Amino acid sequence: MIRLYHQPLCPFSRKTRLVLREKGLACELLEVEPWKREPELLRLNPAAEVPVLVDGDLVVADSAAIADYLHEAHGPPDLLGQSQAQRNETRRLVGWFDVKFRREVTDLLWGEKLLKRLRRTGTPSSEALRAGAANIRGHLAYIGYLYEDRRWLAGDELSLADLTAASHLSVLDYLGDVPWEASAGARDWYAKVKSRPSFRPLLMDRLTGLKPPVHYDDLDF
Repeated sequence: MIRLYHQPLCPFSRKTRLVLREKGLACELLEVEPWKREPELLRLNPAAEVPVLVDGDLVVADSAAIADYLHEAHGPPDLLGQSQAQRNETRRLVGWFDVKFRREVTDLLWGEKLLKRLRRTGTPSSEALRAGAANIRGHLAYIGYLYEDRRWLAGDELSLADLTAASHLSVLDYLGDVPWEASAGARDWYAKVKSRPSFRPLLMDRLTGLKPPVHYDDLDF
């Protein structure tokens, strides 16, 4: 059986869990705290980062590498898209959310409010929080714009772009940091994604001492 070393409220771990479930692959989840740099995790990934996937004798680290491996080794469904245009758009948007959105929003909100808490490395930067709160509105507007003329973000089929964007937004939503009122389109799209069976286990994750907002696991929020 596939094993996945993960952190429940890590967006990259969540993306990998979604890909596994969308592809119908059974997986043993092993929760770790990567900042503790445990020997087992270091042996598998010297960077001491999650997610790390173990499939038999193969070890694959990094969510992008894992997604590529699962597409190549485990067949359909294809989460990149059927046409070359949609595959290109899917890859562009995966980069948008894993690089640009992470830099402008995730690291400034999730990184400051949650990672610092878990690592016990100080209090959140008020400047970073203000910047992240301002930046997320533009990204929500962009999601709404994409969703106006498409059934999903990259086209008419669910793709890795949707799973990537939703993974980042889900951890921010747990913290109550997503102003859904800023974009009805983004809200409708996210409700559609989180209604999928693959998303349900993520909504059950809880961090001791930190409860999500009431709407967090409400499929009709």
